[in-house]
Amino acid sequence: MPLFTIILPIFSLIFVGYACRRFNKLGPAAASELNRFVVFLALPALLFDIMAKTPWHTLDQPAFIAAFGIGSAAVFFATLVVRLMQSRHLADASIDGLNAAYPNTGFGALPLCLLAFGKESIAPAVIATILTVCVLFAVAIVLIEFGLQTEKHIGATLSRVGLSLVKNPLLIAPVAGALVSGSGVKVPEGGEALLKLLGGAASPCALVALGLFLGGKGEAHSLKTTSALVMLKLVVQPLLTWWLAFYVFALPTGTGPFMLAEFYRREGNVTSSAILFSTIASLVTVTICLTVMR
Repeated sequence: MPLFTIILPIFSLIFVGYACRRFNKLGPAAASELNRFVVFLALPALLFDIMAKTPWHTLDQPAFIAAFGIGSAAVFFATLVVRLMQSRHLADASIDGLNAAYPNTGFGALPLCLLAFGKESIAPAVIATILTVCVLFAVAIVLIEFGLQTEKHIGATLSRVGLSLVKNPLLIAPVAGALVSGSGVKVPEGGEALLKLLGGAASPCALVALGLFLGGKGEAHSLKTTSALVMLKLVVQPLLTWWLAFYVFALPTGTGPFMLAEFYRREGNVTSSAILFSTIASLVTVTICLTVMR
């Protein structure tokens, strides 16, 4: 039952967005505008807050970082290469890589770890969240920016990519938060309240935006591609991580890939389907994992 109380709000928020779009309570631009709010305000606030409150010494867990990081990177780059070989655009192939490797750490891992393993599991869960949203996300953004540039000269391409990255709040926020943490500076109480309000809106708004997107799309999804990505996310990545560290914890695809697909105006049907179906299937995979480990 606690598992359902954690996963059920995800479905509920997606359904709320879906219903609002299907009944025309929110217009066709609502998904994009809500997603822009998440990308430019809510998620950067959450990333800054996480990094600013994470002492650098808590990140000194090389074995866990290697197991989780290598597992995620292997699945991401393997998916990227396969999709590029299938003549997929670099930007879209990068988003597909996220679909296969981007776990819902922020919304699912923290409460699930606390429920199953107690407070001692919070540090690894935070590390997994940081690796996911600050490293894997950043790599995907870099590749997407490269894919969207049309300059013929490498120097001009690098310059435009660099400028885009410097202005990207999803990269600036965690770096700034890490600098605040390392310097020992405390965020003022008013600023802390602002970060809490904005950061708390990131996950629910992203999920509602996903529901709005699903409610406004009538074309068929690629079942074959969606199934392959869900299998990579819920089976291949956890098994690879377990093989690296004798530890398995399967989580559904997070909303990060959808946010990038919508933000960069890339095709989002496969991404939204992968998030939806992997979340449904995770009810089974997470339950099995917890049962085996107990």
